[in-house]
Amino acid sequence: MPSPQDHLQVLVERAWPGDEWRDAHIVLAVSAGPDSVALLRATLAGKLCHVGRGRVHVAHFHHGLRGREADADQAWLELLCRRLEVPLTVGRAADAATLSTERGDAPTTGEAAARHARYEFLRVTAEQLGARYVAVAHTADDQVETVLHRIVRGTGLAGLAGMPFSRPLSPSVTLVRPLLAARRRDVMQYLTAIGQDYRIDASNEDRRFTRNRLRHELLPMLRRRYNTEVDAALLRLASQAGEAQQWIAKRAANFVEQCVVVEAGDLVRIDCAPLAGQPPLIVREVCKAAWDRARWPKQAANFDVWRQLAELVLADGDARAITLPGQIRAIRHGNALVLASDRGFS
Repeated sequence: MPSPQDHLQVLVERAWPGDEWRDAHIVLAVSAGPDSVALLRATLAGKLCHVGRGRVHVAHFHHGLRGREADADQAWLELLCRRLEVPLTVGRAADAATLSTERGDAPTTGEAAARHARYEFLRVTAEQLGARYVAVAHTADDQVETVLHRIVRGTGLAGLAGMPFSRPLSPSVTLVRPLLAARRRDVMQYLTAIGQDYRIDASNEDRRFTRNRLRHELLPMLRRRYNTEVDAALLRLASQAGEAQQWIAKRAANFVEQCVVVEAGDLVRIDCAPLAGQPPLIVREVCKAAWDRARWPKQAANFDVWRQLAELVLADGDARAITLPGQIRAIRHGNALVLASDRGFS
């Protein structure tokens, strides 16, 4: 049986093969907590840092919400990076918010705002350094909590798939999750094996946050009273949902290229004729893609929005006009479904 140190190292090597990533500069998002510190140490110990021209750069985001405790996290990480001889860039929430406003991004609040600011900082840092990848330390336990959260909140098949291993942050930067197959116990055993300490974020115990209630209340209750293997069951569900969603997205992508045209004046046109007779789930996916191509915010869009649009696409001939969240209007004219903001229709 491999040692705890070897076990986590193998998991990272499988997700993060040195011969594939070796020539790419990489930004590691490190909070100073156990997961991200383990990712840092495992990455530096692996083949990734010993072959090719790629270099690792650490990025730390200071949310400005925990006062002296957050300042101490930053100071601790600065010392660690100096000891490991890894460059470090620190960002703050105010700076990320300014950059987001300059890009014209939709405003967000609460937990979503903090997450948006962090990813904005990571994207900008990677682009400034010429890094192709940003690595974050989400584990299989985070995946379990994410899937359960989405089930409780209400989600579709794409939401059940949980967090993907990778997704684009921008045209030049990809977000990756090398620890997504590792359990939290693997992380803790690894850190103990190499004698590496870490910081604890007290806000992770704050039951005012939904994810913390799921982690400390709902999941333990499900394990104790309903299914001791509920974590594995949720991970299987996510995997199967992800496979199904990939098939749907691939099938829909062919129709998107054929049917969706973004025109000047904040207007999107969907050719309905090729979609006639297609399953509603494919048509809904095409409508989502059209919305994305128009760069309209999706915060208020939900299953009911995609259902209404799919019904218009699949309707015979002209249909009524509808108004959707964000003051987006959709009108069916013959074989075309036209979507536009009020500005686009004016």
